[in-house]
Amino acid sequence: MSRKKVAGTDTIDRSDKSLRLHGSIARDLGIAIVTGQYPPGHVLTSEVDFAERNHISRTAYREAIRILAAKGLVESRPKAGTKITDPSRWHILDPDVLAWTFEGEPSQQAIDDLFELRLIIEPAAAEIAATRRTGAQLAQMGHSLEEMARHTLASPLGQAADQAFHTTLLKATGNMALISLASTISAAVRWTTIYKQRKRKLPRDPLPDHRLLFDAVADGNGPAARAAMQKLIELALADIDPPAEG
Repeated sequence: MSRKKVAGTDTIDRSDKSLRLHGSIARDLGIAIVTGQYPPGHVLTSEVDFAERNHISRTAYREAIRILAAKGLVESRPKAGTKITDPSRWHILDPDVLAWTFEGEPSQQAIDDLFELRLIIEPAAAEIAATRRTGAQLAQMGHSLEEMARHTLASPLGQAADQAFHTTLLKATGNMALISLASTISAAVRWTTIYKQRKRKLPRDPLPDHRLLFDAVADGNGPAARAAMQKLIELALADIDPPAEG
């Protein structure tokens, strides 16, 4: 998709017809914010100027700002305008914010932090899931593996199957707090997989790692499931080249 941006002008290209207008505006501004085009403290163009420049309604712009504010990226104050907030206030685990981060060039710190979070959550979840999963959930995970093998992680369908695999595993824990993290983990899995392939093909096939995890869960072997998930995530991180320094 073509995306045209001019630094410092707050202009957008609304070529993505699949999004409602305010969602498209929020995404373009969100990407500009999380990738550093608009640094913390930067004040966005006024509502009137932005609407006139981009030939949109002021209502659409206000709705976009509300989306960004709900995710902690901006704050609006009377007479002070809309200001980019400090990154410590960003909801970085929000699926949209994760997507915007990886649509740009994420820092190595951001990548490491995300994988560290996965290493804290997912191995423990896999161990629990091995003792609580239902037959239906095991069947769903098996189907996801079949779809991953059929389509490969180089395709959107294969990536969707990978997401479904990890989501089902979290649901198999029966722990509502862990299940509530499914959208975040799913987004992290998807975007890191896409990021790994941005400049080169996948360096190896991760399907065998998923099969080892599946087998441990199917056998009800919690410690083996934990170890398999730990290895899966560590190998996935190793597959990512550090971003080139410029």
